[in-house]
Amino acid sequence: MSWDPVFRFVQQIPRGRVLTYGALAKALRLPGGARSAGRAMAATPSGKGIPWHRVVGERGKILIREPYASLQRKLLASEGIAILESRVDLKRHLWKPPKKSARKHQTPKKRIHK
Repeated sequence: MSWDPVFRFVQQIPRGRVLTYGALAKALRLPGGARSAGRAMAATPSGKGIPWHRVVGERGKILIREPYASLQRKLLASEGIAILESRVDLKRHLWKPPKKSARKHQTPKKRIHK
């Protein structure tokens, strides 16, 4: 499976905002849910501008192991995200992806007059 759709979606998360693994999985309908989102983030290629650090665990918890957890905290802090006891305040920093609206310009159905 290619993780490219996940990487493209994560690139949309704005600076100073985060998204949970579960919300990422739900938004993309990933089979395997949050665990699949975690696998995708673990496979993020370096040097591609994918802000992997903006994806956190449920309730804002930083779940990855050292030394990457320290790097994630540092990157989030550089974006103005406060971290308290390895958690991001989701009330302040959670990103809500725009909902895909149903086709905006639907063509009306033709009425058949008898």
